[in-house]
Amino acid sequence: MKIKLCGIRRREDIAFLNIYKPDYAGFVFAGTKRRVTPEQAAVLSGGLSPEIKRVGVFVNETAAGVESAVKTAGLSAVQLHGDENPEYISGLKKLLPSTEVWKAVRVNGRKSIESALKTDADMLLFDSYSEGGYGGTGKTADIKLIKSMKISRPFFIAGGISAENISGIVNTLSPYGVDVSSGIETNGVKDGQKIKRIMEIISKINLEGQAI
Repeated sequence: MKIKLCGIRRREDIAFLNIYKPDYAGFVFAGTKRRVTPEQAAVLSGGLSPEIKRVGVFVNETAAGVESAVKTAGLSAVQLHGDENPEYISGLKKLLPSTEVWKAVRVNGRKSIESALKTDADMLLFDSYSEGGYGGTGKTADIKLIKSMKISRPFFIAGGISAENISGIVNTLSPYGVDVSSGIETNGVKDGQKIKRIMEIISKINLEGQAI
């Protein structure tokens, strides 16, 4: 199982990632709480281990804006967290043939998942729904609904994941990967001990095939 640690915005965060080696580092280019610019992400990425893939998180950005950020920050994947439709996704895949295009789904009933499954995104990421935002709320996604859909394609799960609940979520859904942000923070900044604990759990899962 893969893991993405998201909301990376400090040199200290990069140091933690280089120690614990998640599969993906997420840089948020939207909102205000964890936002960085592509130029800031490029500087941070310069110190990141090359084996860790860079993912940029966007909300309703223009295709040209995404393309520019990919080039500036050296992104391996883009995660679309807004209202991007299938046509936008298809167009972006053509524009960026060497970059994975992920679509985040704010799970709000079966239709939200069914619509996402019809896109040609390279990866889906199921997140919690919030009336006033596009993610990063720390709320847990609707695990029961996602499980009931019996989704056959690989997906990430996000939304309020922490060391306290990751085992149950993974055992229930068997996702391709997990995306963690608020669950590895203390007082709004990344916490090395929380990252260590999450990575220990993930390593155990991958070694034994089940959560602890």
